[in-house]
Amino acid sequence: MGVMRIGHANLKVMDMEAALRHYVRVLGMKEVMRDAEGNVYLKCWDEWDKYSLILTPSDEAGLRHVAYKVEHDADLDTLRARIVAYGISTEMLPAGALPAVGRQLLFALPSGHEMRLYAQKEQVGTDVGSLNPDPWPDDKQGSGVHWLDHCLLMCELNPETGVNRVAENARFMKECLDFHLGEQVMAGPDHSIQAAAFMFRSSTPHDIAFVGGPGNGLHHIAFFLDDWADVLKSADVMAKNKVKIDVAPTRHGITRGTTIYFFDPSGNRNETFAGLGYLAQPDRPVTTWTEDEIGRAIFFHSGELNEAFTTVYT
Repeated sequence: MGVMRIGHANLKVMDMEAALRHYVRVLGMKEVMRDAEGNVYLKCWDEWDKYSLILTPSDEAGLRHVAYKVEHDADLDTLRARIVAYGISTEMLPAGALPAVGRQLLFALPSGHEMRLYAQKEQVGTDVGSLNPDPWPDDKQGSGVHWLDHCLLMCELNPETGVNRVAENARFMKECLDFHLGEQVMAGPDHSIQAAAFMFRSSTPHDIAFVGGPGNGLHHIAFFLDDWADVLKSADVMAKNKVKIDVAPTRHGITRGTTIYFFDPSGNRNETFAGLGYLAQPDRPVTTWTEDEIGRAIFFHSGELNEAFTTVYT
């Protein structure tokens, strides 16, 4: 019962054709449909639901909403009751409000980010099928990302005023949606301020993460790759296509994953993230990083924090 995994992200883009070149040619996604409002829907080769990314024409970049898939349609009613009891208003969107998707439970996180839950989305199968499949499709492009893996949201954190949307979001996700805390960053003189929270519902180190900053926004959406070699190839693909790279290939201390960060043409940060790092389990002790080790926690190899990494977001 409850949330299984991330379902899709809806990003705002300022130049649709440039965005499509990026997500198709560089990342290797496939366009599956367009709607009358100009939204474009894409999927990765190893995903079986119809789409995992929606691109919306806009005069600014950023996240419109992020959606997570639940196991049963009845879960939407159970979770809605919890969310309302928690003090957050909800709206139930009818089936078809998004193409190929059943009814959706819409609400805002304490940080203000729009989240949706749904149980049903049309299944079209992976590009290699489910009967005696090959390990990858022959027409895989670019980085050849497997699936949309997670998102990281920037949340207002101001110790002077006592505002901490990271902690508020983490509490909400735990109490209402049964997420578990895998890792956290604790800041302040006595390490009492939760400055980042990495949370999971599946077996990966994080299905969603929250990091403190001056305001709320999108830090990045991440796509899964198999291993370090795939991350290096992804960097080569980006260099060939003159993609703006934010952080060259490295390893995280947090999650142990290998990574590269880069931007789409509108300025939305992407990540290709490889390896499970570890098997996330509800009884696994929470890993805590302290503020004095934040550089190594984020960029394990250099141990140095790139200031733009936490100050630039959409």
